[in-house]
Amino acid sequence: MMVGLSFIKEDIENIANVISTVLNVDVTIVDDNLIRIAGTGQYKEKVGERVSEKSAFGVSLSTGKSFIIENPRQDHICNLCEIKESCNEFAEVSSPIKIEDKIYGVIGLIAFSIEQKNNLLENKTKLMDFLNKMADLICSKILAEMKSYQLKLEATRLQMLLNNMDKGVVSIDKFGNINKWNEKFVQIFKLKSNIENKSIFKILDFITLEDIKNLKKHKVISFNFNKESYIFSGICNINPIIVDETIKGYVLYFTDKLSTIKDFNKITTGEYNVRFSNIIGISDAIKNVKRKADIASKSFSTVLITGESGTGKELLARAIHNNSERSKNSFIAINCAAIPDTLLESELFGYEEGAFTGAKKGGKIGKFELANKGTLFLDEIGDMSIHLQGKLLRVLQEREIDKVGGSKAIQIDVRIIAATNKDLEKMVKNGEFREDLYYRLNVLPIKIPPLRERKEDIYSLVEHIITKYSKKLNKHVSSIDSQAMNKILEYPWYGNVRELENVIEYGINMCNTDTIKLTDLPEKLKCEYKYNEDNYEDTITPLSELEKKEIIKALNKFKKFKKDKEKAAHALGISRATLYRKLKEYKIVSD
Repeated sequence: MMVGLSFIKEDIENIANVISTVLNVDVTIVDDNLIRIAGTGQYKEKVGERVSEKSAFGVSLSTGKSFIIENPRQDHICNLCEIKESCNEFAEVSSPIKIEDKIYGVIGLIAFSIEQKNNLLENKTKLMDFLNKMADLICSKILAEMKSYQLKLEATRLQMLLNNMDKGVVSIDKFGNINKWNEKFVQIFKLKSNIENKSIFKILDFITLEDIKNLKKHKVISFNFNKESYIFSGICNINPIIVDETIKGYVLYFTDKLSTIKDFNKITTGEYNVRFSNIIGISDAIKNVKRKADIASKSFSTVLITGESGTGKELLARAIHNNSERSKNSFIAINCAAIPDTLLESELFGYEEGAFTGAKKGGKIGKFELANKGTLFLDEIGDMSIHLQGKLLRVLQEREIDKVGGSKAIQIDVRIIAATNKDLEKMVKNGEFREDLYYRLNVLPIKIPPLRERKEDIYSLVEHIITKYSKKLNKHVSSIDSQAMNKILEYPWYGNVRELENVIEYGINMCNTDTIKLTDLPEKLKCEYKYNEDNYEDTITPLSELEKKEIIKALNKFKKFKKDKEKAAHALGISRATLYRKLKEYKIVSD
């Protein structure tokens, strides 16, 4: 929008009065539409009227030139004037108000007596110089108004942007005094509309001067806000305003924890878009697993997935979630064996501020809250302590959780999928697992068979893994020769699909052609594996002994390396957390 003289009408009137007083003549100023904006003397009552385009004002506006009419009615400029015959002027001066190529109006000086005419013509040069300075003064006022208008426009745009944000936003100076805020901030904290210059520390007691003092980078705090019966839990992001390496203030924006959870859900939902089609296999065993999983996905009942390590229990759990009505909400996975029991409770249920030494300000959201309306996957549930089993049982029965250090139960709607590689029935008999919890978990049991019991799936798995890792490693490997494939089929695969994936990835790395050969496979696959079905019962070695033997072998192989445990775990096709658990289970002492 173009700023015109009407925007600075008061300034124009003042300037017109100054010119009239100094020169003792009548003054009128018109805008670019030839509308009188200001006038003195005879023209005072004509402000707001439009001047003819054929007048001297019209000529000055159209040509952009200044001129003096010493003899009105006789000057050539007056030839086209519509009131030439009735004109009673003795002299006239017109000077355009110009900024670069744009003319904003004209200043007109009119003499209605000989005395006024003499005053105008006494020193023409000084007169025009004075008028030009007045025109420049008006131009400076226009430019200032333009700048002010732009600032107002930007401020309005900024405020509209702020008010349309789904987060509460407030700007404070370095002392904590509020200078800018949006409507959401006022709403979520139930504040009065005018909070300018109020102290943020008095309004929000969970923010202190220490939180912002000398803050050089982004900071996040979790908080609980209580006002009468109103409770609001959220997250506050604090960002310093730094100009020329000096802190001038801070911008704080607030989100409620539910919004944060929704954002988290959007991220985690799209991260692993696993479907049943991603579970590779043509065997009857795997088809049966997928059939049961499909039935489970249409139910809200608890699912218990059992199977050896590396069979793909989490993959199946994700597929069940993504095929269910909860697929648009989050899938949260937690490994019960990877987290010490003392921390697992706060990870699952969250904690309130001040619950224990070192607890974060504002507390922490637990996995159950993050998984609300979605699915919580409890991997290696067999490693959960009896104490936590009791708390989990209560969640399954009451559909509510108690945060560590909390005094109020929180209602939740979470679908539980648990998984284990242990024999929970045996653990129940031995008193190592709660019987009541077992029956709560084992509503829809799904057992994934080990890879050695469905070797017909190995062909399609190998093909899939070759495609996957060739792309990942940027290599052009497309097949595996029959000799290498026979060795893969002979191998017992105690690490299941995870171990197979590890072997194929190794082979792709070692391969120099487009086909994996026996020489490209790890040494452990080049050994002879004899399997006699008739004598199977007599020759079988307990899995625990084989597992222990392989763990010791891996530890010895990598003991001189840095990160030896990580390398050993990778070679075994298990996670480092699982390796540590196995060391404890088999009482293996490792340097």
